Parts: sequence; structure tokens; C-alpha cells
Amino acid sequence: MQIELGACSGFAATGGKPFDPARPAMVFLHGAGLDNTVWALHSRWFAFHGWSVLAVDLPGHGRSPGSPLASIGSMADWVLELAARAGAQQHVLVGHSMGALVALEAAARAPERAAGLALIGAAARMPVHRDLLAAARANEHSALDMLNLWGHGGAAALGGHEAPGIWMLGSGIRLFERAAPGVVFADLSACNAYAGAAAAAARVRCPTLLICGERDRMTPLAGGRELAALISGAQLAVVAQAGHMLLAERPIETREMLARFFSARVADGAAPAPASLQEREKTS
Repeated sequence: MQIELGACSGFAATGGKPFDPARPAMVFLHGAGLDNTVWALHSRWFAFHGWSVLAVDLPGHGRSPGSPLASIGSMADWVLELAARAGAQQHVLVGHSMGALVALEAAARAPERAAGLALIGAAARMPVHRDLLAAARANEHSALDMLNLWGHGGAAALGGHEAPGIWMLGSGIRLFERAAPGVVFADLSACNAYAGAAAAAARVRCPTLLICGERDRMTPLAGGRELAALISGAQLAVVAQAGHMLLAERPIETREMLARFFSARVADGAAPAPASLQEREKTS
């Protein structure tokens, strides 16, 4: 779905069904150097279970033209405009990594439009190692290698993909390699510079779920706990043994957590989070 935004346009996948503004809307936001395809399983499931879906390509990513935006705030403003032009005046925001920061900032900037919030692989601060930033600035392949290896949990090196025959680390590096030169550096710089999470968290009033990997080396679990504590009523789910790339490492488990947390909203327009999703340590 191509959406016109003044002089430019943005792309959002709709999960295999046309976007219908009359249905509850869910906006998916990808991480640094990635695109809407990381949400393929999740966006399609929600599109076929009562939701209208926008799995967004941020500017300069995937099928959205232009240059990558320089700050988390500018990305949040862009997402809010894109959702409004698509007809989603209220929406649930679901973000992974950099996309989680964008979702958090968008929910804070337009709280009247945020019906719910899910932050996956997020932390109150997302500093980026200087060696990774330097490699990304130089457009060196080593930057992609670092993202891929640090981003996945240890099991990914041994296989572990839930779809038989898919090489998780190989698929991850190919996805990063699709990013245009300069995109990864712009994204990492925006994450590194963002210091507004605490202020944004204080303005969030909608039901909020954080999903964190127990072995996340990019946004360690301690940072996820810190962010959850800053958001009123937020609930935290911890996925045992998982790393940062939860959408690839545990796609079905992640989808089920999102579905349980937000399913009531389709039925009756309210989303009281079930007590079973209060912070728990996954053992599977």
C-alpha cells in the first residue's frame, strides 16, 4: 500500500488484506537497517484476525523512497502522518528495536491516538558501540556482521529456526545487506542519540506490553525492565534463551504474546491486559 505524504510517499504492507479504516488498526515498525518483511508472520495473522494492518517501511527502507530520517522524533512524526493518511485515527503501535523507540515516541506525541503499545527488544537507552558506529559510517560489511551476530541469541548459530530448512544467521545477513548505503549508520546514529525515552514513557497512557529476550546483547534485559518501570501499568514478558532478533528467533511465541495482550480490543474496544501477562520468565 503506497501512501502519499505531501511531496513524498511511504509504503506499508497490509498483511494480505486491504486496509479498512473501520477495523482496529495495528502499525508495525521495524528495527535499524530492516524493513516491513520482518513482520510477515505477525502482520498477516492480525490482518486475518480482525485488524487492519500497516507494516511500515520507514523512509529510505524497503519500498519507501527518500533518505533515512535522522532522529527518532522525526520518524515518529512521519509514522503518525502516514497512519492518519491511511485512515487510522487510532491505532496500536508495535515496534522492534529502533521501531520500538519510534512507537514509544509516537505514543507520547499523540496519546489520544495510541490505543495500545508493544515494545519488542527495547530499552530505556540504546547506546551503540563505537566500533559498530565507525564500521557503519564507512559502509563496511563488518557493521552488518556485528549486527547479525550480536543481535541473535546463541541458539541461532546452531540452527533453531521454527521453519525447517531456513538458516537464521544467513537470512539475517541477507536482510541487512538489502539496506542502501548510509541507512544502517543513520538508524544506529538515531538510536544512539535518542535520550527521550524516560520523558516519553511518562506520557504513555495506553495498555503497554514489553517483550524482551533473556539473552539480548543489543538491548539487555535490565534495560527492558528499566523502561517497563517507567510506563504506568506496563507489563513485561521475558523470552528465555532468546536474543534481540525475537521476530526471527521466536516468531510464533512473539505473535501469541501480542495476540493475547490485544485480542480483547477487537471484541469490545477495550484491552485490559490479562493477569497472566504480568512479568514472567519463560521456560520453554
